[in-house]
Amino acid sequence: MPAENVLTFRKRLSYGLGGAVYSIKEAAYAVFVLLFYTQVLGLSGTWTGIALFVAVLIDVVSDPIIGTWSDRLQSRWGRRHPFMVAGALPLGLGFLGLFNPPADILDNQLALASWLLFWSAWIRTFVSVYSIPQLALSADMSSDYHERSAIMSTRMFFGFLLTVLFPAVAIWLIFPEINGEDGRFVAANYSTYALWSCALVWLFASASIWGTREYAIPNHQQASGDTGSSGIRAGLKASVSDFRSTLRNTNFTYMVGYEISAMISYGILIALNFLTWVYYWELSAKDSSTLLAVPALIGVTAAMPAMRWLGGRMAKHRIIQITSLVICLDLAWVFGLRIWGWLPENNLPLVHLLLMLQMMIFLFLFILRSISAYSLLVDIADEHDLLEGRRQEGAFFAAFAFAAKLASGIGPLYGGLVLDLIGLNQGMMPGTIDQNTLDGLALATVVGTVIPLVFAWHFSSKVSLSEQRLRDIQTQLAQR
Repeated sequence: MPAENVLTFRKRLSYGLGGAVYSIKEAAYAVFVLLFYTQVLGLSGTWTGIALFVAVLIDVVSDPIIGTWSDRLQSRWGRRHPFMVAGALPLGLGFLGLFNPPADILDNQLALASWLLFWSAWIRTFVSVYSIPQLALSADMSSDYHERSAIMSTRMFFGFLLTVLFPAVAIWLIFPEINGEDGRFVAANYSTYALWSCALVWLFASASIWGTREYAIPNHQQASGDTGSSGIRAGLKASVSDFRSTLRNTNFTYMVGYEISAMISYGILIALNFLTWVYYWELSAKDSSTLLAVPALIGVTAAMPAMRWLGGRMAKHRIIQITSLVICLDLAWVFGLRIWGWLPENNLPLVHLLLMLQMMIFLFLFILRSISAYSLLVDIADEHDLLEGRRQEGAFFAAFAFAAKLASGIGPLYGGLVLDLIGLNQGMMPGTIDQNTLDGLALATVVGTVIPLVFAWHFSSKVSLSEQRLRDIQTQLAQR
């Protein structure tokens, strides 16, 4: 591990830019994929949901293998960077495939669903090849309780900023309304979006890989224990063993329960939220772009200094507990105002302002909880090292990603089934939808997002690892 704990701005920036790579994938699936395949191409919601869910199942199998292999790899370029390089190029190409299905399969539901499944599995697998080792790299960069939060803050800043700003800019530039035709329902526009996604993945991945290259030198902290099992030998059997080892840590077990619950909520939100903007709130492409961009600039920017202030006064697990509870309320209150008849018509500025406020609060709190959770995960890896005698940062992040992705995969499955159940089909345009269908969309969104967050809060209340406890752990590790 590097001798210094205080990292320069350039080092934090180089690491943080890597978070944007994962966010390009998140942006595509949060805003465009479900809309494109169901409302533009005509794939049924059920087929779409099943394809996206199966892709997640394929992905979660690969995550523990990648994490374990990354922990055990010994190479002249270190443990993490070979994976980051190997994941970036095919990941970019995956977006070109996802948004360009051949014309001769568009009328075949099974063939179109298979195309969606293949490229979704491709994208998810290679984003894991890049992002899991990139996350684990943070443990090689600093051992300080607060510095780790600062590193994660920078990563989350770029990640969340790109997750919302990229689709906001894309809606404005790629999907505008032209001659009365809504660009969000024009299939050709998605090919352009795919090119943008590919280019940005390669740009941000290259910047992060090059900027953190000094941490690829293999004299940094290496995994203790069986480091000789690499490549194929660090396969599924070793991954299962390492995964079971991580679950012997009580704090980590509760964090897994927390992340599963939180990501079920998040998966449902990203599956349905943009559709509620289009149909329930009847936002135009321009309004949707504004609603993504403005809250992101305010909420994400405010979260950085807020995390520094809160981190000096409150333990990370307390921040997770509080943010989980408040997000529950934030996801429901605007829909409640509409249902109770306390809001004006959709086209009035007050509605847009309230939706903007809701989005800003959500982004602000979600970033705080994400920074705290991932930073706490690195601390738990130190605790695990003391108890088990092994460094397994990659296995911890892989197990966490396994739980998160498995849970978030429920979102598109749930969303696809909801679309078919409420009767929201291809060709339906905003302003022409039956009120019962709209009410069903709103109810499904609120129930699906709020209830899992209550469970997330419960699990987070069981976690405890303070700054003083971490210092004691690191002192004992140094003595050992």
